[in-house]
Amino acid sequence: MQAAANCCLQEGWAASLRLRFATDDDNNTILVERRHSGPLVVQKSLYPEGRTVCHVILLHPPGGVAGGDSLAVDVGTGVKSHALLTTPGAGKWYKGAGRSASQTLNFRVEQDAVMEWLPQESILFDGADVRWKTRIELDHGARYMGWEIVCFGRTASGEKFNRGSLRQTTEIFTQGKRVWGEYAVVEGGDALLTSCSGLANRTVSGTFLLAGYLISDALLAELRAIAPVNDAEAIAGITRVGSIVAIRYLGNASEMAKKYFVSLWSVLRPAVIGRDASIPRIWNT
Repeated sequence: MQAAANCCLQEGWAASLRLRFATDDDNNTILVERRHSGPLVVQKSLYPEGRTVCHVILLHPPGGVAGGDSLAVDVGTGVKSHALLTTPGAGKWYKGAGRSASQTLNFRVEQDAVMEWLPQESILFDGADVRWKTRIELDHGARYMGWEIVCFGRTASGEKFNRGSLRQTTEIFTQGKRVWGEYAVVEGGDALLTSCSGLANRTVSGTFLLAGYLISDALLAELRAIAPVNDAEAIAGITRVGSIVAIRYLGNASEMAKKYFVSLWSVLRPAVIGRDASIPRIWNT
């Protein structure tokens, strides 16, 4: 019995979730497939904007990810469907204790469909050893908007990210062709955390990506005119490369990072998909 318990402890939790969205004859978006294994589930499907857009809350019941755990999310939005996915709270990535934890996100957005991935922040505890991989596949006319906000250490309790590592890969494919690849390695205690060419001594890093839509010069200028608020040390920048827009944030408060991204999303969403921003209700609880 003891050997079996040690084996389970070593392997950690393996959790996966597969979701598929489609439209009916009235152009309503419906969650037509929901399959999970382990502690990763859909908490709720909501329609605050009417039946055209399905808001889904993804829940990881343990509340945190430990060394040896793995999360895998596979989401497909069918032709002309529209799904918005978020989380009920911050994701916590605990000290690895010699084992890495992983998260794999596979998003497929079919023709003229929309996917929005708007999770709340991820907190990397000191000593966390984390591997993240995100793959986004877009068909003709598909659009994607999504962000990731990362807190290095629990700064509210005085903790810094002195040990551990984050290895992150993000790739975007348009009709089978890779149009974006981003690969990052951040080691705990590394000079990159304080260097001006790295995180510049900020503890919160955020990336907001728009893909599948060529924004105008006027819209780009409007986005660049929006500045982070209530964080005097925040740094932000926006880059457009073809139909990809990459928005970066460095600061010391995850809440300010989210507010900045929401302000940009509130401008982008009407332009990209013709809908005003609809804040997920779970954020207000």
